[in-house]
Amino acid sequence: MFTGIIEALGTVESLDHQDGNLLIAVRSPLAAALKVDQSLSHQGVCLTVTAIAGEVHQVVAVRETLAKSNLGTLCAGDALNLERALLVGGRLDGHLVQGHVDATGSCLTRTPDEGSTLFRFRFPRAFRTLLIEKGSIALNGVSLTVFSVTDEEFSVAVIPYTLEHTTLGRLQPGDSVNLEFDLVGKYITRLRQAGVPD
Repeated sequence: MFTGIIEALGTVESLDHQDGNLLIAVRSPLAAALKVDQSLSHQGVCLTVTAIAGEVHQVVAVRETLAKSNLGTLCAGDALNLERALLVGGRLDGHLVQGHVDATGSCLTRTPDEGSTLFRFRFPRAFRTLLIEKGSIALNGVSLTVFSVTDEEFSVAVIPYTLEHTTLGRLQPGDSVNLEFDLVGKYITRLRQAGVPD
């Protein structure tokens, strides 16, 4: 479980395709504090650390992960948002994030707006019941509040600090983003679909 508050930026050191999986080597300031078998969020995707060597750790993205996320488009040198799992008793500064990406969306616009930057995104219509005005979303692993929500689009406002310390600062119209919708909303939607009374 994560919170959507990014701890550090990593850099893709190398990529290796093996039997449908993608082995990703990442250089980051977190490497020295990691352990093999530890869960670590990469662009919002929970992956298990499989090896560590100096300032570089390795993770494996399986076929299902590659199909649901944008990790398959990574190139050497790309930046990654990194977050270690939430400690029990720690502050929940963002919102509850599983690291299980639901779908990818696309950046439509990026507009400066009096001290912040407004982004507009398109997302798959099938997830429209999981977004509400002023609700939460994890976007490339970053916890953000959505507004101007429609059945296929939403906006977020990003402060300069977040732009500087996450990959959102590099985001441009046309780029793909990993989306994880709010966990509580998923359970409520599932219960209603199952006919559980209010």
